[in-house]
This record gives sequence, structure tokens and C-alpha cells, in this order.
Amino acid sequence: MPLPFLTADRAFEAADDVALPFDDRDRWRRPYRPGPCRVGVAALWLLLASYVLFAAVIIALTGTPAEAGVVFGIALLVIAGALRLLRMGVWVSAAGLRQVGFLVTRTVPWEQIGAVRTVQQPVRWLGLPRTVQGQALMLVRRNRAADGMPTLMTTHNADFLGRVAAFDRATDAVEAWAAENTRR
Repeated sequence: MPLPFLTADRAFEAADDVALPFDDRDRWRRPYRPGPCRVGVAALWLLLASYVLFAAVIIALTGTPAEAGVVFGIALLVIAGALRLLRMGVWVSAAGLRQVGFLVTRTVPWEQIGAVRTVQQPVRWLGLPRTVQGQALMLVRRNRAADGMPTLMTTHNADFLGRVAAFDRATDAVEAWAAENTRR
């Protein structure tokens, strides 16, 4: 079963001379691959889900169907959490920029975006309260009175920890989408 959200489109890496190498610009796409930290945690969650599913089968054979249903529901929640973890990140399309979090997804149309830029600042390490010096991709809205989005991505989040070159490629791709779509 192919999981298209696991891999970024290879065209971002293959086409160096074309900033936006896609025919179907209306499709939401993540311009980078998920990081090894994020994929590793999701794999551990799926491993845990397999044990919980096995426990649900054992309980179904020996216990009541209600108990098996509860354990099966827990396994489904763990699987849904792992898949949501893999979908987290920044997505772009001709409609705008989308930041997918674990529980909240925010979409900003290109008309409301003034600029997307990389800045050097203290960033949170893996989303924890501890901050370290790093780079962050920030969204600047045209209407400054509106609430701004949080930092889009950093060099120390689960996708780019220890992968500075991947962060640079991803920010270049998002900035290219912003430059192309905010000109209008």
C-alpha cells in the first residue's frame, strides 16, 4: 500500500533550475521528506499498535467482545496517531500554505502572506521548552493586525534535527512557492 505522505515529491530534488516543477499545482504537497526522528517515533507507535492488536485478538478469543473492542479501539487510536505524526509539517499548493500539526491544521491563502523568510533566532529543540540557537522559517502576513502563524519549521524540529542541508532545501522550496504565488 503506497503511503504518499511519507515521501516528498522527487521533483524538488531533481529540478534545480526550476523552482516550481509541478504540472498539478493545486495538489497539496510537502516539499521535503519527513525526518528520521519523526519516522522512527511513528514506527515505534506502529510496533506498539501491532502488540495491542495481538492483545485484542487474544482477548477476543478468551474474554468478552466488549473488552476486545476497547483494546481494538486503543490500537486504532495509536495507528491514527502514528499516521498523523507522519503528516505533520508544512504543505504548499497554489491555494496557499498549510501547517499541519498533531491536533491543529492552519491554512493561509497566498493573498494573506507578505513573505516567507529564514531567520536566525533561538528555536525550540524538538518542540520542547529548551531553546537552542538555530534557524527558523517564519511567515510574515500582509495584515499585521491579524494573529501570525507560529514558526513554520526550524533546524531543530523532528524533521531537520542534524540535517541542515535538508532544511536549506526545504526552506528554499517553500520560499520559491511563496515568491511565485505572492507576486500576483
